[in-house]
Amino acid sequence: MCCHFPLFLLSFLLSLAPNGWCQKEDVCSKSIINSCNDCVRSGPYCAWCQQLNFTKAGEQESARCETQAKLMERGCAEEEIIYPVSVQQIDKDKSLSNSFNMQEPVQLSPQMISLKLRPGLPTTFRVSFKRVQGYPVDLYYLMDLSFSMRDDLENVKELGQDLFSALNKITEHAQIGFGAFVDKTVLPYTNTNKNKLQKPCDENYQCQATFGYRHVLSMTPRSDEFKKVVTEQSISGNLDSPEGSLDAMMQAAVCGNKIGWRNSSTRLLVLATDDGFHMAGDGKLAGILEPNDEQCHMTNNLYSKSNQMDYPSVGQLAMQLEENNIQPIFAVTKDVENMYKQLSKMIPKSEVGVLSHDSKNVVQLIESAYNRLSSKVTLTHDNLPVNVRVVYTPRCEHARQEGNNKGVCDNVRVGHEISFDVTVTADTCMENKSFSIRPLGIKDTLTVRLSTNCECQCQNPTASEHPHCMSKGRIRCGICSCSQGFVGQFCECSIGNKEEHTLRASCQRESGIECENRGDCVCGRCQCHTTASGSSYHGDFCQCDDEHCEKFQNKLCGGNGKCNCGTCECYPGFDGSACQCTVSEEGCRTPNNTICYGRGNCKCNRCECKDGYQRPHCQTCLGCPDPCQTKLNCIECLGFDLGPLKKNCSVVCRESILHEMVDQFTISSKQCQQKDMEGCWIKFKLDQLVGEDRYKAEILKQRDCPEPPSILAIIGGSIASVALIGILLLLLIKLLIYMKDLKEFRKFENEKKKSKWAKADNPLFQNATTTVTNPTFTGE
Repeated sequence: MCCHFPLFLLSFLLSLAPNGWCQKEDVCSKSIINSCNDCVRSGPYCAWCQQLNFTKAGEQESARCETQAKLMERGCAEEEIIYPVSVQQIDKDKSLSNSFNMQEPVQLSPQMISLKLRPGLPTTFRVSFKRVQGYPVDLYYLMDLSFSMRDDLENVKELGQDLFSALNKITEHAQIGFGAFVDKTVLPYTNTNKNKLQKPCDENYQCQATFGYRHVLSMTPRSDEFKKVVTEQSISGNLDSPEGSLDAMMQAAVCGNKIGWRNSSTRLLVLATDDGFHMAGDGKLAGILEPNDEQCHMTNNLYSKSNQMDYPSVGQLAMQLEENNIQPIFAVTKDVENMYKQLSKMIPKSEVGVLSHDSKNVVQLIESAYNRLSSKVTLTHDNLPVNVRVVYTPRCEHARQEGNNKGVCDNVRVGHEISFDVTVTADTCMENKSFSIRPLGIKDTLTVRLSTNCECQCQNPTASEHPHCMSKGRIRCGICSCSQGFVGQFCECSIGNKEEHTLRASCQRESGIECENRGDCVCGRCQCHTTASGSSYHGDFCQCDDEHCEKFQNKLCGGNGKCNCGTCECYPGFDGSACQCTVSEEGCRTPNNTICYGRGNCKCNRCECKDGYQRPHCQTCLGCPDPCQTKLNCIECLGFDLGPLKKNCSVVCRESILHEMVDQFTISSKQCQQKDMEGCWIKFKLDQLVGEDRYKAEILKQRDCPEPPSILAIIGGSIASVALIGILLLLLIKLLIYMKDLKEFRKFENEKKKSKWAKADNPLFQNATTTVTNPTFTGE
């Protein structure tokens, strides 16, 4: 960058120095240029030359559109250059108040400003703020009355006077109100037994019926009234631990008339609880599906839609608190402190304090939280028009920025004036837009009326038929506007010219199509048609349009570039086919500080590797041939003066093999063992270097060549092999014969087992007819 001036000086410097100290950075990205208005709308640095005879015959009038420096280089006089600038005007600027009185105090200045911006050019103005001494404070004490808060309630009943005393130290105009909440009176949040609804606590405790949120006391300046109402309160109860805190806070925010919030006051909402909170979606547990509508539903000081409407989301609550200038203070116990700190991060202008176990320190907690809130001034905006950007630069001792939409000054003392530089940029042309700038939690606002300067204020000759236009047209911003029946750069052609065929030939490219069927050939030049979306084709032959570039996140060129003839022209600092990424090489840088190891290009902070090399850094190659084989011929000639490359080794192998020792980063190493053309084994080491196909070689000078074969051993081995094969064949034949005999024998055995003998009696045998027994035979 050649400039280091603050942003708020940019518009002033440009108006004083047309050429600009940073003119070399100014770029006019032209697209469709048919007039001066088209020119100034195409880019913030585009200027128009209205000088007559600035363009040559046949030259496109878009040549009149360039940066101021380039136009003057081409010979355009400075007074003939049209360059609209941004203009600002303060419409309302009341002085800042020193202290509060019964009239409306002024803490923000100015109160209204009108801006007429040149699209793309930032304009800066200053906003001042001063905390008013004695500014009124409205404090609404919203207390959890579930059973676990019974000890805290007893202490709060005695704190009314102390709270007022603390507030009176801040201002004489303090008011305080009181509200209470438990949870929705439906299952599973509350026991819906009829007796339990009326008395949810044990018999030992005085307990009131269950409820969701109840507004108890509207804003009052009387401490005795606060003490009386709070003393009448009693504890209640429910089933689950999370409470209906967000329901109660939403009603306290949107029911301003019932709560009694004053228009000119610092609004504090103190939430005292010892448990977490239900949020949007939890209502489904009880069959409650209707989303919270962010409206006031109070009947007889009770939230009437508690059981019909879901809890609000954190986003809904944050929006309503901000819109109603309410600053919440979460007075919670230690065990839920982290939960509410996370909630506080999502709700602007909120603080978290830790209660003691019985809430005795609540007054000191509120006082400390108020001091932190009031001493922190956060400037932001709402209802910002589309294509408008706002950046805040705080001018204070303790300044910081929160993103691009907030400026913060911390530790701002009462009566001390601070300021913010507000830089507004409009990216497109617009008319009669407005938005508001205000400090969070403060009623004072600055209304910004916004329009753009997209029209050329040219000094046109009054003559309706100017000699420059062949007396057939008038001058508008340096170019001819021809009368009916005449066309051409200088109105030199009439419709029906006899040389029309010659003129039409100049409207054709190689395709032979006149103006690519996207325009009309008029006097030898293409007058392009309008596209379906309302823009125009452009180019000498209407070959270009600016609607068919690649999109990113549903934005043409990602919103970070301009579409020109189908190609994205990225703004400085962006890259990619759709300008989708920032320019950076950190993701492509390797440990040896090279880019993609020299094997690819860095695009969109990622390596685009050459064929075969793999992401992320193109270190490895898939499908690439083995270098041990591909480099063998070079190793042979370099190390042993052998091989097919012997004659031109130094030329062929010079780039891919670095034989001598070199001091370069080694990516990987590989040990190789290959046979050369003589059948000898060669051992060598290849170190892969940065770049594509580059190696450093270390060659072992000794080759391992095999001994020549023995003839006797070959002949003897052949005879032995033949004999062995013959023996094996004989054994195979013997085995087959044996298997056949064994099969026949088993068949015989099976048939033998199946044979049977006859069992009939011998017909020749006859039993004895007479039997004689010896009477003296005893059988012994």
